[in-house]
Amino acid sequence: MFIVNVEGAIRKTDRWLIIERSKKEEHAGGLLSLVGGTVDQEGNSLDLLERSIKREIAEEVGITVKNKLHYVHNTSFVTEKGDHVINIVFLCEYSTGEAFPKSQDEIENVWWLSTEEILNHPQAPSYLKDSIRKAELLLLSVF
Repeated sequence: MFIVNVEGAIRKTDRWLIIERSKKEEHAGGLLSLVGGTVDQEGNSLDLLERSIKREIAEEVGITVKNKLHYVHNTSFVTEKGDHVINIVFLCEYSTGEAFPKSQDEIENVWWLSTEEILNHPQAPSYLKDSIRKAELLLLSVF
């Protein structure tokens, strides 16, 4: 059984919203990441992934994204505790709000970074770089 996680590759002008995960986090603490979180079980539901990513973005960094989301890709991984996770990334366009770390237990810092800055950042794991590259390619065809 998988835990389902969603992440938003959020674009504003020519920059991506990137967080530094809290060092207190069990998985990937201290590394750069897209904003996201786990999908809650709701039983029978519509647009669960889309609503989940919008909720996570608002809860974690206090901004909203536009309604139209675009699927980027998915990956799977196993956490340090042995949980199997499927991670689904969506391309999101910034709408309103000022991004800030709403919970220091989850997020240390928030930045708007260029693709180049992310790809060259020492705290950017390879899976983040892959997501940004794929989102950048998709961006050319949707916005």
